[in-house]
Amino acid sequence: MSRERSDFLVGLFLLIGLGALAFLALRAGNLSSFSFAPTYTVQASFDNLGGLKVRAPVKSSGVVVGRVSNISFDNTEFRAVVSLDLEDSFKFPDDSSASILTSGLLGEQYIGLTPGGSDDDLHEDSKILYTQSAVVLEELISKFLYNSASE
Repeated sequence: MSRERSDFLVGLFLLIGLGALAFLALRAGNLSSFSFAPTYTVQASFDNLGGLKVRAPVKSSGVVVGRVSNISFDNTEFRAVVSLDLEDSFKFPDDSSASILTSGLLGEQYIGLTPGGSDDDLHEDSKILYTQSAVVLEELISKFLYNSASE
């Protein structure tokens, strides 16, 4: 094998390796599903977010319809406020509900949207009024142990 051919194969192998590394980095950072579709932002308040993170998916019926864009804290209501960027192609009634769900037993957390029955749709800067906080495993275990000890 000539030196030029072996240099070419080493370079090709290196290029494929760098591409695979970039792919894994995007997957690990939850950035592989960038969408450049136009979006509108809605707010939802929760008592407990669990392990919800920015860029977590927003799903309805298992379909990703948006992403979490920001998480902040409301000092007047003492609740977490989550900003959701929903794609314009998905319209939800303004009485829809948002729940923090977990994929699998210890998997990533995401927001599940359940459509309501209203004729009016959510729009830019709308607030989702009906929310359900995350189920925290530690709280469930402590309630179970407390109930077992009281019996």
